[in-house]
Amino acid sequence: MMRISGRCALHYGVTLSLFCLYGWQVCPFLESLTLPQLLGPTLVTFAIMFAIRNMLLSRRPLPRNGLDGFMLELGFYLLGALLLSGYNAVAHDFPLTSHLKVLLGMTTLGFLVAADLTLERDWYRARARQDEQNLALSYPLAMPLPRKFILFTLATLSLLGCVFFLLFNKDLEWLVTVERSLPRVEAQHYILWEIAFVMTVTFSYLALIIYGYGRNLGLSLRHQTRTMARVQCGDFDARVPITRDDEFGLIAASTNQMIGELKSRSDELNLTRDVAILGLASLAETRDNETGAHIIRTQHYVKALAVHLSLSNWDSYPLDDATIDLLFKSAPLHDVGKVGIPDAILLKPGKLTDEEFAIMKRHPQIGADALASAEAQLGSNSFLRLAREISLTHHEKWDGSGYPAGLAGKDIPLSGRLMAVADVYDALISKRVYKPAFSHEEAKEIIVKGSGSHFDPGIVAAFLACEAQFKDIAAKFQDHR
Repeated sequence: MMRISGRCALHYGVTLSLFCLYGWQVCPFLESLTLPQLLGPTLVTFAIMFAIRNMLLSRRPLPRNGLDGFMLELGFYLLGALLLSGYNAVAHDFPLTSHLKVLLGMTTLGFLVAADLTLERDWYRARARQDEQNLALSYPLAMPLPRKFILFTLATLSLLGCVFFLLFNKDLEWLVTVERSLPRVEAQHYILWEIAFVMTVTFSYLALIIYGYGRNLGLSLRHQTRTMARVQCGDFDARVPITRDDEFGLIAASTNQMIGELKSRSDELNLTRDVAILGLASLAETRDNETGAHIIRTQHYVKALAVHLSLSNWDSYPLDDATIDLLFKSAPLHDVGKVGIPDAILLKPGKLTDEEFAIMKRHPQIGADALASAEAQLGSNSFLRLAREISLTHHEKWDGSGYPAGLAGKDIPLSGRLMAVADVYDALISKRVYKPAFSHEEAKEIIVKGSGSHFDPGIVAAFLACEAQFKDIAAKFQDHR
């Protein structure tokens, strides 16, 4: 809070000068003093005020509540008014009217200074809290914002109205005394310059306060809008920093609670989706010669390839974290279409005939059609789109000799090209009733030979870079029959 102390020192210096000018203009008793008689006690009083303030605040921080901090800052000026009035009563025997004018002047200056310092302190506290723990809210609020605004406005108008009343009253009395000795035009100019000076000072302080309030309000609104924008993009971990103990703090807390509930529901929906996917994929696997571990291994292979490509070759394979996660979640549905293949073909232990293989080759389209029906019912989304792509295209080949559509090269969606490598590798290293399990090296050799014909060469290169991960995945999720 060093900047607050510096700002306070500047305020005290400015208001010291303003009080001396104010006293000369509105109080004939203060005006009767010489400059040393007026400035000396005032300077000592402000020095005492500043010393007491620093000593008090160094021992304990200002109250967290902005209103309490405001009243404390104003209290230092009221203390100064009492000190000055007491000195003037003892040293000069000034009457009550003079003491009231001193109290009014010090109260007005203290009111404006306290408002600015409170807003500045709230700004720095809010900036500090946005990266630290949130402010603990108290409810019900000590004073709602509308009431604060109304009271501040009424107090400001009342204090400034009293100051201008005293100023005009003094000027009227002065005009009567100088009516014959000073030209009227010169007297009018003097009064107008005096009023302009007072208005400039008061309006400058009010502008400073309005700027501080708008800046603090803008910070709260920026926190709110930025967090909501992140939530709209799917980031349910975003939270609004609670930096104010007022209605905006309550709005931030309510927003965070809403986001937390949305996250819980989203997590529940995602978990339900993932369980349904694994259940559906496992159901398809139970009708096949493959095992449930196959779908787990292949989705991890796909993720390993995608992560490597995103880090090493983003221009050709622009895969962000969200897409990689969707690939991982949708990969288990690559063979869901096998539920539509007759058992006599699907479970046949030997080699399929040409007619049987033609029927087997329908399973990518069957799966894609089923997922397309889901899209028609639920509405298209990135998950269903990727799942449909993988189901339809994971048997396509780079040279166009695959099925069901004979796509070639980059006409094959990236999801299908990734799944092709993962699916073939796992089929090669897995034992089936019609073949033994190949070693990693044998499977690797076959995939490398298929680069540029069966597989995307870039993905084969990624496979070679990730082969240690493939071996670890195969060992971790091996079959248990």
